[in-house]
Amino acid sequence: MSIMTVEEIPFRIREELTRLGLTMAAASRNAGESSGQRLKDVVAGRQKCPVELLARLESIGVDISYVITGSRPASGTAGAPAAYVVDDGAQVASALSDPGAGYSPVPMYDIEAAAGTGRAFDAENVETTLYFETNQLAAEGLDPVQLVGAKVRGDSMGETLRDGDQVLINRAQCKPDGVFLIRMGDELRIKRIQRVAGGALMLISDNTHYPPELLKPQDMKDVEILGRCEIRIGRIS
Repeated sequence: MSIMTVEEIPFRIREELTRLGLTMAAASRNAGESSGQRLKDVVAGRQKCPVELLARLESIGVDISYVITGSRPASGTAGAPAAYVVDDGAQVASALSDPGAGYSPVPMYDIEAAAGTGRAFDAENVETTLYFETNQLAAEGLDPVQLVGAKVRGDSMGETLRDGDQVLINRAQCKPDGVFLIRMGDELRIKRIQRVAGGALMLISDNTHYPPELLKPQDMKDVEILGRCEIRIGRIS
């Protein structure tokens, strides 16, 4: 376990507030801060975080050990895969077994979605269930009921989604732009999608070895956007 540098502490505090579903104003108020300015200055890196403020943040649920060391205790989520928001890489609390109140189940389907040239999915059977902190999902604007998991195959999405990862798909969000799971005929593919002139879609791979693909409106008869890729999950052992 290594101690975090001073520069990393503001990021960890911000990450913890997101996990708890707290704005900086709400966190300051709940922690008994007379003004929210001190917390804003700390998170922005304009001021070092005093021990007394850390104690106040701990009283409202901030994991101060994690803020200082960058490590979380194994209890409660032992064996849980690492989960990160696709857009910004923020860590998301997850567990393999039901940790109880405050967590929501998300079904992980036995589907292999290709992040390369495309593969047909096997069968839509639930392979396992993962649990995610409900408040943190809400802070990301995600409804657990609309989330399903799929497995990533291929390397075209580079470091964004690696071969063997699993990814949470938000079925409520099917309007580009972003990284999406799409069905093309009987194949499932994961691509970054951008709208272009004339109603066409550009399918983009984050691995630059794969050229972009242009889908014209007349080519979209058998194409369906199934949902936005929201959370990347590391391999489950």
